Amino acid sequence: MILALDIGNTNIVFGVFQVEGPEAARYSPKATWRMATESGRSGDEYGLLLTHLLPLRDLSPDELTAVVLCSVVPPLTPVFVELSRTYFNLEPMVVGTGVKTGVRVLYDTPRDVGADRIADAAAALKLYGGPAIIVDFGTGTVFDAVSAEGEYVGGAIAPGITVAADALFLSTSQLRRVELVRPPSAIGKNTINAMQSGLVLGYAEMVKGMVARFDEEMGGGCKVIATGGLASVIQNEVDVFDAVNPDLTLAGLRIIYELNTG
Repeated sequence: MILALDIGNTNIVFGVFQVEGPEAARYSPKATWRMATESGRSGDEYGLLLTHLLPLRDLSPDELTAVVLCSVVPPLTPVFVELSRTYFNLEPMVVGTGVKTGVRVLYDTPRDVGADRIADAAAALKLYGGPAIIVDFGTGTVFDAVSAEGEYVGGAIAPGITVAADALFLSTSQLRRVELVRPPSAIGKNTINAMQSGLVLGYAEMVKGMVARFDEEMGGGCKVIATGGLASVIQNEVDVFDAVNPDLTLAGLRIIYELNTG
């Protein structure tokens, strides 16, 4: 079994993949978990969580044969490297410089592209083909453009829906936290519905507009894949997604591991 870890700013998502088997089984995790990112936690704390969560899905730490991870939280990268060595006796593969990904980055400064975005691109190419547009709903709402030739062309980054909602709550005296669900109408009749309209329907319109712009600049015919913890908030409000895969980043990590181990 392969343990894949996506260490993000808001959540750490991890999943377990089979080593062998048909493609659908190899790139679809047997089980996934999500926990809040806390930079102050020690490797022992995270290790204890992981080793106790695995048996709840009838999986044993002893079944793990490899660990692959990507991280956009630099202080936590060595924490999970040491965790892998200590709790699983495995040297983890950290996606970064020197690791084959199957994706050629055309960014002005390639190192500026987060490893999670590269994992998303690798998975989109392998599972859906290119050209592709990936919309990742997380701490940021991130749009990525990937060519049919396997090139990461570039992207766009906007505040995530939760970040925007928190900013409204923290920066005003009278606005409150609201549930991120579709309001009865675009024209809100009360403050809660008005905020839900702006956050949910407003972001839906942004997604449609940005996807249209990306598709035009890419020459048309792009597959559009949504991922991230908040994809479910938007997917029913737009008709632009060809696929919604909440495990896209984890699948990309598994694919990158495969590329580097033959």
